[in-house]
Amino acid sequence: MEFDLKPRFAQKVFKGDGGALYSWSSSEFPFLGKGKVGANKIVLQPRGFAFPHYSDSSKIAYILEGSGGIVGMVFPNKPEEVVLKLKKGDVVPVAQGVVSWWFNDGDSEFSFVLLGETTKSYIPGEFTFFILSGAQGIMGSFSPEFLSRAYNVNKDDANKLAKSQNEAMIIKLPEGKRMPKPNEDCANQLVYNIDDALPDISVKNGGLVTTLTEAKFPFLGQAELSAKLVKLDSKAMCSPTYTTDFSVQLIYVVKGTGQIQIVGINGKQVLDTEVKPGHLLVVPRFFVVAKLAGADGLECVSITTTKQPILEDLASKESVWEALSPAVIEASLNVSTELGQLFKSKIGKSSILIPYEN
Repeated sequence: MEFDLKPRFAQKVFKGDGGALYSWSSSEFPFLGKGKVGANKIVLQPRGFAFPHYSDSSKIAYILEGSGGIVGMVFPNKPEEVVLKLKKGDVVPVAQGVVSWWFNDGDSEFSFVLLGETTKSYIPGEFTFFILSGAQGIMGSFSPEFLSRAYNVNKDDANKLAKSQNEAMIIKLPEGKRMPKPNEDCANQLVYNIDDALPDISVKNGGLVTTLTEAKFPFLGQAELSAKLVKLDSKAMCSPTYTTDFSVQLIYVVKGTGQIQIVGINGKQVLDTEVKPGHLLVVPRFFVVAKLAGADGLECVSITTTKQPILEDLASKESVWEALSPAVIEASLNVSTELGQLFKSKIGKSSILIPYEN
């Protein structure tokens, strides 16, 4: 079985004065469809506004840059709008069917990546967006007769409601146009800054790992996903790990460079590649992945398609090799007792993050 897992950059699918939408196509990256995961990236210029929309997939938004971002959300069967302010490092879950709009109220670029699952999507490996207004919107596609009845207005007003906005997807709002103010009261419940959070693992000269699950951030449970941020210091390594359930990992390279290797079925190495900022990678279920940072370090954000991932690593004091008895290690690796003991002692002193040593 062949696995084309080489990383891809997103392709631009829309650009306007207000910003741009980038996407990874399942036709060009087939394993997105096979893994039933998808990703988009949105860049908003100052005053950029992304029209209200919903989609057929659950996902998380990870804010890549900017401090003036605003998102508005309306949840199914909830009549009120929730408005939140966003900054770099924030994680915001957006479950399927939730209506959201995005606005850049700052004076510099605001961008975020959307990572999610596509189990029930129309196109496996891609998100399908349903936009409420604009040239590609729902409002303009119904006839004036239907709109006038639905909203209890005359046909002229119905036609204005349907046709006045002829731009598509993302626009730039004029100066002075006010948008709703963020609701500070519920921000801590609906937004989690993973950059500022206390890491789960921190190793001097190695880096840090911060995992985000429903237990730590209950609102994340709506998307039925978990997230992880890995920051590797210069030439440090994140040892081989794999999921022990049926979940898939989707990794986005935020900054830095490095090397990633993936080993799959029958012990076959299916990927050995250099990675750069903007690269997207899929790690199939049960496959083992290891990361090695370049001289400038490596930072990745990822999702796993389960609320509570069960991960195993192969090179630390908590690994399966450490748990196995010496006799099993010697027989499995066909090594001497001395080498088996050395191997087990080294593992017993190791962390999942391995600093570079000259």
